[in-house]
Amino acid sequence: MAIPESSVIWFDGALVPWQEARVHVLTHALHYGTGVLEGTRAFETADGPAVFRLDEHLARLERSARMLRIELPYKRHELAEATLALVAANGHRSCYLRHLAFLGYGSMGLDMRHSPTSVSIASWEWPAYLEAERGLRLMTSSWRRTDPNSVPPAAKATGPYLNSALARREASDAGFDEALLLAPDGTVSECSSENVFTVRDGVLRTPPSSAGALEGITQDTLLTLARDMGVEVRVENLLRSDLYAADEVFVSGTAAGVVPVASLDNRELPSVDGELTKRLGEAYRAAVSGADERYRHWLTPVQSS
Repeated sequence: MAIPESSVIWFDGALVPWQEARVHVLTHALHYGTGVLEGTRAFETADGPAVFRLDEHLARLERSARMLRIELPYKRHELAEATLALVAANGHRSCYLRHLAFLGYGSMGLDMRHSPTSVSIASWEWPAYLEAERGLRLMTSSWRRTDPNSVPPAAKATGPYLNSALARREASDAGFDEALLLAPDGTVSECSSENVFTVRDGVLRTPPSSAGALEGITQDTLLTLARDMGVEVRVENLLRSDLYAADEVFVSGTAAGVVPVASLDNRELPSVDGELTKRLGEAYRAAVSGADERYRHWLTPVQSS
């Protein structure tokens, strides 16, 4: 989908006009995928826009950079201040945010040591990434998730997203909404850009990072909400047949939110509007909008900048 332009982008310490946030064609990350990213959202609340779990997103950006040995030239609090200033400058009431740290122009070749790190933060008004009024139609991709000993799944890195892009294109070309990827050992990993959950006999399950699944912040949010509801939660390996046999299946992500699944590999699930999926979706929306006071600590108001 086309990106709706905003007024400015924060780029290497300054707010620059959207069309002027440019890089050189010999940027290291463009050739070798040497970058880390975060997808974050600001939501409209009764007190104005607020960024959801900003500190956790920036902490994961730091961890990702550390794992790839990319040196961040800015502290977490500086990036937090820049994020809030950007949302305010663009006048968003709600928006999607993309934090990106990447090796820039300076050297070529696989030696990463001689390219400087650039950092950008962009914001734009983006609706839900997946439309799901009828529930998602998933297919198991022929592409496997990258082995955890090839690229660390805990790092939200740019390069490995080629794996996701290939899987998503395959699913779209076949007429499905999204792809489910399996780990190298055949267990369930995640979708192209969302964590996957199953519900069976009232128990909520989701695959671990050892299956190649990203440790999602929305995933963690939903696990917390479920535990607070008294729901039994298990982070454990799942087989594809566990999804076929589930009472409910849904996916989650910052861009997607909470999205029910209607079918996998043309096998219809018992319920698209499963009770726990609906309850968790409602609880998530209450948390991100500030309607549930218990989770106000997850919100960073934009006006506090």
